[in-house]
Amino acid sequence: MTHRTAAPLAAAALLALSLAALTAVCVTARHSMADLLVYRAEGAAVTGGRDLYGFTVTRWELPATYPPFAALLFVPAAWLPASLAKALFLAGNTALLALLVHLSLRLPYGRSRTHGPALLLAATAAALWLEPVFQTVLFGQINLLLVCLVLWDLQRPDGARTKGLAVGVAAGIKLTPAVFAVHLLLTGRVRAGLVALAGFAGTVAAGACVLPSATWEFFTLRVFETARVGKPWIVDNQSLQGLVARLAHTAEPGALWLLPAALLAVAGLALARRVHVTLGREAWAVMVTAFTALLVSPISWSHHWVWCVPLLVLLAVERTRTGAGRGPVLLLAAVFSARTLWLVPKQGDGDLRLEWWMQPLASPYALVALALLLCTAAGGYSLSLSGAASGWAVSRSWESTMR
Repeated sequence: MTHRTAAPLAAAALLALSLAALTAVCVTARHSMADLLVYRAEGAAVTGGRDLYGFTVTRWELPATYPPFAALLFVPAAWLPASLAKALFLAGNTALLALLVHLSLRLPYGRSRTHGPALLLAATAAALWLEPVFQTVLFGQINLLLVCLVLWDLQRPDGARTKGLAVGVAAGIKLTPAVFAVHLLLTGRVRAGLVALAGFAGTVAAGACVLPSATWEFFTLRVFETARVGKPWIVDNQSLQGLVARLAHTAEPGALWLLPAALLAVAGLALARRVHVTLGREAWAVMVTAFTALLVSPISWSHHWVWCVPLLVLLAVERTRTGAGRGPVLLLAAVFSARTLWLVPKQGDGDLRLEWWMQPLASPYALVALALLLCTAAGGYSLSLSGAASGWAVSRSWESTMR
């Protein structure tokens, strides 16, 4: 057996072992894939003609929170036995993770870049244990699908007639990807941005044709009910609102986060435009847009942060290009794997009574995103943790990578 064939086989074995371990964790801990059960209930509500936003399922009493178009896509899941649906979601999310790694590896280079199967399989096996990815698989979530739709679409040639359509469809499933339509418009790709908006409008129209009352209810009422999704102050929420609520020890941060979030949205999108237009670094512009959206969204559960996969890949590529050390990549991989947010006291309203030194442990992803935006604005990208008490700090300039 040659090295050329041995490496992919070893990587495939590593992925199989990783998947077996993850499956064992799910079975042993009796995880129910709660979000998948919500999706199945949505599909059943569509086929049964029941109120889409009037039910709750699982012991956590979870409601439907996505637009009606998403419920139409969930109908096949309702036709399958729960055990088969869970198995298919596990396999599907693993395949989507491999696709995300593939798209992430192409992101800095363009569509023509190729990479060996050994790297793809090994990176997928490792990425399964990043907390956002692990939680996505554990809950039976669709985050990986949405990120893949966005990255695939953004990597298409700017002259492609339907560029932006996948972004619009992703926004129709879960509203937050709509920020990339704004990104396309702000970076001068007007046709792609308009196609994205048209694609989103098409999903709304499709939902309205099949579920007219649910569509009206969602876009006039449910979309504004942030509390319906969950408590914004718990550590599960890694957005700016969650960070501010825990820092201020209040369940209703109000203007304490609304004003900074509005300013951050404008500044983040403007920064993404500058990185794309002035510096010609579209890969980093995409990262800035994604992490801006995660920060300013009222709720960004930890499993929404699967954007850590392309971020880690991009940092690794920059390290290869510039000959920099592995420190930033290893540090961020540790942050997204350590699960520190689950280690702090959170019983009852414990999330709101955390000591100051626990705050970085409770909000690691929000702090990473803020540091990423600050470093990008300052012309740097690497991050370092100088200690739980002192928080995050810039560790290295990336001026050489901008040449």
